[in-house]
Amino acid sequence: MDEAWKQTVLDIVTSYDQWGGLNNQDVHNMPSKRAVGVICEDLLRVLFPGFHDDDAISKETVFHLTEHRLSDVIKRLETQVRKSVRIGDPHQPTGRTKPILLKFCKDLPEIRQLLHTDIQTAYEGDPAALSREEIILSYPFIEAISIQRLAHRLYQSEVPIIPRMMTEWAHGRTGIDIHPGATIGSHFFIDHGTGLVIGETCRIGNGVKLYHGVTLGARSFAKDETGQIAKGGKRHPDVQDKVTIYPNSTILGGETIIGENSTIGANVFLMHSVPPNSLVVQEQKQLSIVDKSAKGKETHLEWSI
Repeated sequence: MDEAWKQTVLDIVTSYDQWGGLNNQDVHNMPSKRAVGVICEDLLRVLFPGFHDDDAISKETVFHLTEHRLSDVIKRLETQVRKSVRIGDPHQPTGRTKPILLKFCKDLPEIRQLLHTDIQTAYEGDPAALSREEIILSYPFIEAISIQRLAHRLYQSEVPIIPRMMTEWAHGRTGIDIHPGATIGSHFFIDHGTGLVIGETCRIGNGVKLYHGVTLGARSFAKDETGQIAKGGKRHPDVQDKVTIYPNSTILGGETIIGENSTIGANVFLMHSVPPNSLVVQEQKQLSIVDKSAKGKETHLEWSI
């Protein structure tokens, strides 16, 4: 190895000390991004046996198969959770890991029940859906909300980092960005979903339907006495029961509440609350349609939209 190459390697290693970005076992021992992604895949196999496999699952083997799969994935998740709760002091036992994983396992039947309501709502609300099986196999929102509902339970148990890693894994696959801190009720449906964002402190009721491009975000960020953005606090809106929000609408602010049974039309921008049973739409605009075949003739058709 020549001196120029050695110097290049030394410069890179020196930058680790200067700028960070090193998962140092003596100091951090962070969770593995790759391992968490595989865990997400295997948790989906537990939630929907046979739907994330090459072959169907027989009823005769389902108990033992589930027992094996659950045991295997929880062991691997335990390793990642233990790393996360020890961040800052990797050699100090916390006693938190096993109770967290025990509660997580006990929550899985309830999570499956919630997902059943989501699938049923999608089937009843989308005329393009021909079967519930089609929804599980091909609708990206099911993958996104499945992982979010799993990650939310770990978030509630105050597991650092891993819940966000899980939802970002789903975000990368589906284009749907739901923070693990968001509280989401039953019978939830995202139609299409690409570009949708739901912030950490959102509280979403039952029977809510969202379309692609919807943002439930923060209006502004408070700063502390040093001028840095203050962490925590209620920053994102609440959406009450049976609300529908159409594509590309943006709703901002921790004090903003969308009242139950309301409909928010496409391309709406809101930074204040609306009462229950509201219809919110943009004002109509004129659309000009020109007849290209007229070849120079002044022919215009005016359509209101």
